[in-house]
Amino acid sequence: MRIVIARHFLHVVGGAETHLQTLLPLLQAAGHEIAVVYEEHLAGRDTIIDQVPDVSRWQISPATVDTVLDEIRRWEPDVVYSHALGTPELDSRLVEAFPTILFAHAYYGTCISGAKHFQRPAIEPCHRTFGPGCLWRYLPLGCGGNNPVTMLKLYNEAVARHRNLSRYRAIIVGSRHMYQEYLQHGIPADRLFLAPLFPSGMVRDEQPPQGRVVTGKVLFVSRLSENKGWRHLIDAMASAQPRLDYQLSLVVAGDGPDREKMAARAQQKHILISFLGWIGREQLTSVMRRVDLLAVPSLWPEPFGMVGVEAACVGLPSVGYEVGGITDWLIPGVTGELAPGRHPNWKELGRCIEVALSSDQYLHQLRVGAWRESEKFSAASHVSIINQVLSL
Repeated sequence: MRIVIARHFLHVVGGAETHLQTLLPLLQAAGHEIAVVYEEHLAGRDTIIDQVPDVSRWQISPATVDTVLDEIRRWEPDVVYSHALGTPELDSRLVEAFPTILFAHAYYGTCISGAKHFQRPAIEPCHRTFGPGCLWRYLPLGCGGNNPVTMLKLYNEAVARHRNLSRYRAIIVGSRHMYQEYLQHGIPADRLFLAPLFPSGMVRDEQPPQGRVVTGKVLFVSRLSENKGWRHLIDAMASAQPRLDYQLSLVVAGDGPDREKMAARAQQKHILISFLGWIGREQLTSVMRRVDLLAVPSLWPEPFGMVGVEAACVGLPSVGYEVGGITDWLIPGVTGELAPGRHPNWKELGRCIEVALSSDQYLHQLRVGAWRESEKFSAASHVSIINQVLSL
């Protein structure tokens, strides 16, 4: 099968590109011919085609769309496998020209800002169906920025993406939460498919984790911004601390605009904290092996939350809120502890930390459970589903 992959960036920006960087050689190994169409590329950066360097590729823009579509036609693809371009009109042109399947990594066509959460009066997930009513809530509830002109621009783009949804041959998502999101937005079940994501570049341990004593170390891997829940995490650790027999400490792998605020909050709450900054895969894996818990206290509905599965591969359980795709891999009492997510409350999160670290024996049970569950998120099963859908 001849497959054109469509993505906004050719270079690796985030999780979607990292996923494609791993997926493309797997599709090639399955016997498919691959080509790529993209909008932007920063020279000198890792790209999604690093492992398949000899593929055909085209850079597309509104000014070159007709020429590029003609070149793609000459390549004679069987299907376009879109991971979303940045310009919805270009997505529309691809769908018009070729049979196209969308992998929805995030809230494509179902949210104005794509953030799918409110910031006022408190940060919490949005469960609304996208439509004109979102405009009247955007500014009062803080769905995005505070500029009404930007709001209208984003709304019109979201409307264009929403119209595209009915035109795809099929839509694939990576979590049960995203499956329900697109069912809610009118995608029929016979055109909607769940292909659970898998950790890219992470090798699952062959043996289950060995027992060890609790150290009280909690890991937070994220961009440091309010919607990632860092404030909730520090307050939760402070609430759990008096009921535990050892000092809790927070290890932060990441950076962002709230780093100074985070450090000040930890000092105020008497929580030991260390900042590692953004670190590479090998170092992160090493850190995961030395801590007790991964905290994923996201206040917005993460489409999947890959870091939890990555941690589980080395037997590290998690605590977090019941939001988005996190519930696909964070199973209370099995792979960690889960706090209610509709109205996130740091006290509930604190109880989860307390329960998870209540004894060496219970923590070991969670570590083994996380490791076992991680086997369900494999590249082989993902590619098998993708192959079936692409062949429709």
